[in-house]
Amino acid sequence: MFRGSVRGDKPGNGGGMAERILLAIDQGTTSTRCMAFGDDGRPRHVEGRELAQHYPQPGWVEHDPEDIWRDTVAVLEQVAEAAGGAPAAIGLANQRETVVLWDRATGTPLYKAIVWQDRRTAPLCARLKADRCEAMVRARTGLLLDPYFSGTKLAWLLDHVADARERAARGGLAFGTIDSFLLWRLTGGRVHATDATNASRTLLFNIHSGDWDDDLLTLLNIPRALLPEIRDTSGIFGETRLGGRPVPIGGMAGDQQAALVGQACFRPGEAKSTYGTGCFLLLNTGDEPVASSNGMLTTVAYRLGGKTTYALEGAIFVAGAAVKWLRDGLGIIKHAAETESLAADLADNGGVYMVPAFVGLGAPHWQPDARAAISGLTFDAGRAHIARAALESVAYQTADLLDAMREDGAGAAQRIRIDGGMAANGWFCQFLADIAGARIERPASIESTAAGAAFLAGMAAGVWDGPDALSTVWQADGAFAPDMPPNLRTSLRQGWDAALARSR
Repeated sequence: MFRGSVRGDKPGNGGGMAERILLAIDQGTTSTRCMAFGDDGRPRHVEGRELAQHYPQPGWVEHDPEDIWRDTVAVLEQVAEAAGGAPAAIGLANQRETVVLWDRATGTPLYKAIVWQDRRTAPLCARLKADRCEAMVRARTGLLLDPYFSGTKLAWLLDHVADARERAARGGLAFGTIDSFLLWRLTGGRVHATDATNASRTLLFNIHSGDWDDDLLTLLNIPRALLPEIRDTSGIFGETRLGGRPVPIGGMAGDQQAALVGQACFRPGEAKSTYGTGCFLLLNTGDEPVASSNGMLTTVAYRLGGKTTYALEGAIFVAGAAVKWLRDGLGIIKHAAETESLAADLADNGGVYMVPAFVGLGAPHWQPDARAAISGLTFDAGRAHIARAALESVAYQTADLLDAMREDGAGAAQRIRIDGGMAANGWFCQFLADIAGARIERPASIESTAAGAAFLAGMAAGVWDGPDALSTVWQADGAFAPDMPPNLRTSLRQGWDAALARSR
């Protein structure tokens, strides 16, 4: 369990009016947290609980939905009590693609939640690809045929849980991603709904029509009656009760889209990039979806007032995990923060490059069989060169994503707002700006995902009028402008490309 007040927890309302508090549930892969935010958009208090992972077979990853529910209630009640008074609204951000199937009458899950990381449906995806279904799936959903997404997980549940198909045909079951399951429970089973961002990650949602797609449902043999209603990302979904009082649930979004909102990236060309274990980069492309031919995903960024805004998304498998490997695998650092001074003390990288393909390469390369490599080592190289190479590799991968998005016609990112653990490393932030050729902005509060959930709820509750108001709430802690000669940038990226070729 982790808890306490957070940096910036001073009330922002100095005019004597009672501060309006928003509660944000951040239900993630490894923890369930709740945060209170003030009407200045800054965090006040946080409570959290770690979430147990279950690995019943190689490649299978599951969560217990009852653990998620119990932890959600506990942290919600704790934060509500610490915040005092009645919250204006609750927002919810969730791990995307993870699925739950439950009984409509009792609310009881039929099986564990199948997590987004789970690969058990790889054979089904391979068969659908062999049947040449991927082009249609890609055109309608913006996604790839991959076990990562929810639709094939639901098909597996229907085919492998006893009597599930029969009960589904009779209308006795409900399906949802984690947001939908928690909304059902929070509203006492009165509301079965999801938002457009979570729907867009299922392989069942047509990003052009904004609704479930009958052809996709037929392809995976999924009855429409199982599915939740699709709603805007911000709006009153229903009510729950806290301390005996009704509190509206005013916003829901998948975690990466919530972070995009939390970083106030509301204009086309604005991007957010989260550097945790891996990296997720989302670029706002406006009101038209941009189809990718370069390994990006086309997804819903958010839907407000019935109007959909789209994004291109790229995922890097290894970002902060490379730094963790330096500590836990090689033992050349004791703390991640050491990499900043190690990198800064070198005049250059000495020709040393790391390709952190420990689990293959993600977007835009999509090469699962690639393996990690360090190249360019000489007797002059030491631990500082390897540490710097790890940091540089994340910047190069980010630049590769941005190049792919430009080639897809999305245009250049005007600025990139970053968060996650690596955002604390000032040397990395400057090198990222230099290699990406873009302004990098770091927020005053790194809790972008939870902030996005609070912002969505706050718009629904009238705390903020809309995106323009939220753009004034967002505050930067630091900014980094490109300051590298173009010829040096080109040379470094050529070195990266050569190293990349060796790892394939």
